[in-house]
Amino acid sequence: MGKNKLKKFADMESFSCVLQYPRETVVSGEFPLKGKWSREFFKNDNPIVLELGCGKGEYTVALAKANQGRNYIGVDIKGARMWRGAKTVEEEGMGNAAFLRTEIEYIDCFFDPGEVDEIWITFPDPQMKKTRKRLTSTRFLHMYGKFLKPGGLLHLKTDSPFLYEYTRRLCELNGLEMTENTDDLYGSGLADEERSIKTFYESQWLSRGKKIKLITVRAGSLTNLAEPETDDIERDDYRALPRFNEADARMRQAVAEDGDLYSKD
Repeated sequence: MGKNKLKKFADMESFSCVLQYPRETVVSGEFPLKGKWSREFFKNDNPIVLELGCGKGEYTVALAKANQGRNYIGVDIKGARMWRGAKTVEEEGMGNAAFLRTEIEYIDCFFDPGEVDEIWITFPDPQMKKTRKRLTSTRFLHMYGKFLKPGGLLHLKTDSPFLYEYTRRLCELNGLEMTENTDDLYGSGLADEERSIKTFYESQWLSRGKKIKLITVRAGSLTNLAEPETDDIERDDYRALPRFNEADARMRQAVAEDGDLYSKD
C-alpha cells in the first residue's frame, strides 16, 4: 500500500466528520448513533439525507453547501476515495456533512425507523449480472424502508440505460410512485441546483454524449416487492467505447487500479 493511501487512512481516523466502526460492532446492533444522529452528532433537528456510494464525496459536499438547513451523510466503503470529501468538510468546518465508512449491505444497522428523510444514489455500479447487488433492487429497497420516513424520497441518478430501465420497471411493477422520471435529465427541465451537481464521472459520461437519467421515488411500503423481468433489457456497452483523449486516459487508469469501470476514484 502506497504512503499516500496510508496517510489518507490516518487522516480519516482523525477527522471528526468521519465515522467508521468494526463490522462486528455494526452487525451486533451496538452502533452508538443509531436513533441519535440528530441529537448527538448534528445537534439539530434538521432533515437527514444520505448519499449511498458517495465515492469522493463530491455530491455530499455540494448538497451540504447548497442546503444549510439539512444534514448530509455520504456512505461508502472506500476510505481513500472518501478522504477528499471528508478533508473538505474538515477544512471548511461544515457542520451539516458527515461520512460513514461501511458496506451498504449493512446500512439498516445505522438508522432507526423514520430517521432518514431522503436518499441519493448517484452513479452506482449497475450490477447487470448480480440483481442482489443493485442498489435499487428489492433487497436494498426493503433495507431503505426500515429507516426512510414515510413519504421520504429516494433519488437514482445514473448514466446506465440498463439500471434506469430496470429501476423504472421495478417501480411500475410494484406501484411505487415516481415523482420524477426522465431518461434525459438535462433535456427535461428537471435539472435544478441539486440535480445539476456533476461528479467527475458524470462529467466524463456527458463528454461522451451519454444522457443522464433520473428517477425519484416517494417511499410508501417497501416490503413484499417483486423483481421485474430483465432479460429483454439491453446491456450497457461502455467498455467498448474508444478511450483516446487525456480525460479518457485518466479514467482508464482508474479502471486499471480498481478493476471496476463504475467505481468512483
